[in-house]
Amino acid sequence: MKTNKFLTLAFSFMALLAVTSCVENDDYSVPESQGNEENAALQTLLSEIDANLVQVVTIDEVKSMYDPNDETPFEVDTDIVVKGYVSSSDATGNFFKEFYIQDTAENPTTGLQIITSSSDTYNKFNKGREVYIKLKDLFIGETRIGNGIVTIGGGTESDQYGTTVTPVSNTLEGTNMLRSATTETLIPLNLSFAEVTGDHIGLFVQFNDVEFADDLAGERYFDPTQDYDTQRTLQACNGFDYSEFILETSAFSTFKNEKLPILNGSVAGVITKTFDGSGIILALNTTDDVVFENTRCSVLDIDQFSATFEEDFEDFGNFTGEGWTNVNVSGSSTDWFVSGFNDNDYARISAYNSGNAEADVWLVTPTIDLGTNLDNLLTFDLEVAYSTGIILSAYISTDFTGDPLTATWEPLIAQIPFGPTGGFGGLAPVSAIDISSYNGNVNIGFFYEGSDPSATTRYHLDNFKVLSN
Repeated sequence: MKTNKFLTLAFSFMALLAVTSCVENDDYSVPESQGNEENAALQTLLSEIDANLVQVVTIDEVKSMYDPNDETPFEVDTDIVVKGYVSSSDATGNFFKEFYIQDTAENPTTGLQIITSSSDTYNKFNKGREVYIKLKDLFIGETRIGNGIVTIGGGTESDQYGTTVTPVSNTLEGTNMLRSATTETLIPLNLSFAEVTGDHIGLFVQFNDVEFADDLAGERYFDPTQDYDTQRTLQACNGFDYSEFILETSAFSTFKNEKLPILNGSVAGVITKTFDGSGIILALNTTDDVVFENTRCSVLDIDQFSATFEEDFEDFGNFTGEGWTNVNVSGSSTDWFVSGFNDNDYARISAYNSGNAEADVWLVTPTIDLGTNLDNLLTFDLEVAYSTGIILSAYISTDFTGDPLTATWEPLIAQIPFGPTGGFGGLAPVSAIDISSYNGNVNIGFFYEGSDPSATTRYHLDNFKVLSN
C-alpha cells in the first residue's frame, strides 16, 4: 500500500499540536490536563477518605514512622495517605529526581522529600501543586544513612553502611502519587539565618536583607573547577559582624553561569542539606526568587558603643549575691554554676549524668536600664560541648519581678550554635542581638531545656554585655 507522505506529515503536525497544547507557553510549563485516568483515581481516593476507608496522616506523622536510631526504612502496609504542596521545582535543573512537599501553602511547619525514577517532575508535580501520596507499599527512610532527611521511596537497598530507600518507580508513581487540580501560590516562610533548623527541611523560605559575601563580587553561581555542587556564602549584617548561610547550586542547573548579584535584598528557596547531610543549605528553584535591589548593608562600629551592663564572671561571688536569678523550674538539681579553665571564669550548665528526666533552668540577669530611644545591642560569648542538640534559648522581659514563671518573655533571635557532639567548641561570640525596640528596665533570660540522657548539651556563657549608643 502506498502511503501519502503529505497525509503522514499532516497527522504528525496535528499530533505535535496536541502534545504542545497540554502545556503553557512559558519556561516553566505544566500540563493543563491531568488525564482522565488520574482524575478518576484521585476522585476514588477522595471518596475513600470521606468514607473513612483511607486515613489521612500529617507529614509529621509520616516522619515519625522512621526511627533514625534504628536506621531501618519503614514499609507502609496500611491504607494511609499524606497530602502536601510541592515546594521545589526541577525546571531549572537544580533538583534532580526528587521533589519536596510541605504541609501548607502559607506558614508551613514541616516538609518531606520524595525521590522518583523520573526527571523533569515539574511537568507533573509543579511548585504549589496539591498532591496526595498513597503510602501503602512505599518506604519511609533516608537516602543516605544519617543525613537527617526523612524521605519517601519505592524500595530499599543495603550496603555496609546500612539500608536506605530507593526511588519510587514509574509504576508506583502513577498509582500512588496523585495530584489534584489545585496549584497554590506558595507564600515563602520568612526566616533569619539563625532561625533555620532541621525542622525546616523541605520548606519554601525567604531570607530578607541579605547579600552575597564581599569576596564573591564577579563570581557566578557555580564554580567550574568543581564537579557537582558549589556553595556560595550569603551574609546579613548583624550588629558588629555578619551572620552567614550557605546557598548551594548544582552543576546541572540552567542558571549556573549567571553572575551573583552584588546588591542586597531577598532570596527565596528550599531548605535542604548537603549531599552528605553535614550541613543545612538553601537551594534555589529559580534565580527569579533572588531580588537584590538594595544598597549593601554595613556592620556597626563597636567603638561608637559603650557598655550599659557587662559581666565576665571573674571574681564572681554567687548568682543571688550578684543579683542574678538561677532557678530550676522543673524541680531537679541541675542548675547554672560558675566554673573556669585556663584562668577564665564563665557560667556553666549541663544535664549530663544528672539523672534528671527534666532540667528546665532559667538564668536571668539583674535588671538593666536601657534608657529611652537608644540603639541597644546584646552580645555574649558561648562555648558548646558534647552537643545533643540546641537546648538553650534567650529571652527578654519587661515585667520580671523574680519568678521566671510569672514573667512575660519575648524570644530573642540568638544564633546559638549546635556545637560538636564530642569535645569542646571553644568560646566564640554570638552575633549581636538588636534590642533597640525596648526601653527602660529589662531582664535578659537564658532558658536551658535539659533532660538526662537525651538533652545534655553543655554550655559555657561568658562576656555578657549590653551596649548602647
